Amino acid sequence: MKTIFLVAFLSVWVSTAAFAQEDLLKLAEAGDSAQKEKVSATFKATRLINGHTVETNGAGTLLFLISHRFGTLNSGAYNFWGLDQSTIRLALEYGVTDRFTVGVGRSSLEKTYDGFLKYKAVQQAAGGSPVTITAFASTAVKTLDWPENEAKYEFAHRLTYSYQLLVARKFTERLSLQLAPTMVHRNLVETGGGETNVYALGTGGRYKLTKRVSFNAEYFYLLPSDVADTFKNSLSLGFDIETGGHVFQLMFTNSQGMVEKFFIPKNVGGWNTGDIYFGFNISRVFSLGKEKREW
Repeated sequence: MKTIFLVAFLSVWVSTAAFAQEDLLKLAEAGDSAQKEKVSATFKATRLINGHTVETNGAGTLLFLISHRFGTLNSGAYNFWGLDQSTIRLALEYGVTDRFTVGVGRSSLEKTYDGFLKYKAVQQAAGGSPVTITAFASTAVKTLDWPENEAKYEFAHRLTYSYQLLVARKFTERLSLQLAPTMVHRNLVETGGGETNVYALGTGGRYKLTKRVSFNAEYFYLLPSDVADTFKNSLSLGFDIETGGHVFQLMFTNSQGMVEKFFIPKNVGGWNTGDIYFGFNISRVFSLGKEKREW
């Protein structure tokens, strides 16, 4: 009797193990399939024009970014329509993981240093999430000397904080769109009026014209406030050109600054008055890890 029971038990155990192994294989294959179905390269670069995209650097990838804006086109022939003037920002961005990027930069405008953290929380996937969601937070420090009465200012007055939730969807191989609810907190309102917290809604997208060229548009709408009554919404149009490890971005924008503290709550340029800046971003990728970034 014991022998019959033992044989029956072993038969059931072997059958169960076989089914379990088959189920595990199916789960593994399903996981691999889901991994392959993830939507990548929603945008060509980590910047749409001035603002960030949902893209993060791959793990072990270092990105060197040069951003440059000339003067306004309405500055006339004497200033060669803005080409005699310039504002520049240099930055390094490193992919700690495929989802988490850290970055630092320095702008000539107000001698501003900035640092940011960027985390891709959700990845768009076929049969999964319809969008990619990336959280972004940055701090900017103004190091330009105060014009006067410096004694009344503290270091905290130099700081500005920006927070964004970047939500994007790649609709087709050619079309990608993004929303960017934004809050900028200013420890000091230098204009003497307006709120310390500024809220805006960023929108934008790209349309691929060829395999390596896309048309980009970006707009930041200031929600009704004293700031919105005083300053202008940022509107930018441009092109991405990808050449191997480089991405060239050429643009026209009414924003001179290249970090959030400038082009969202302090933008004074208007397209209707010719306050248009021509500029470019150049990004170069260096692979410090085993895998190279896929554009």
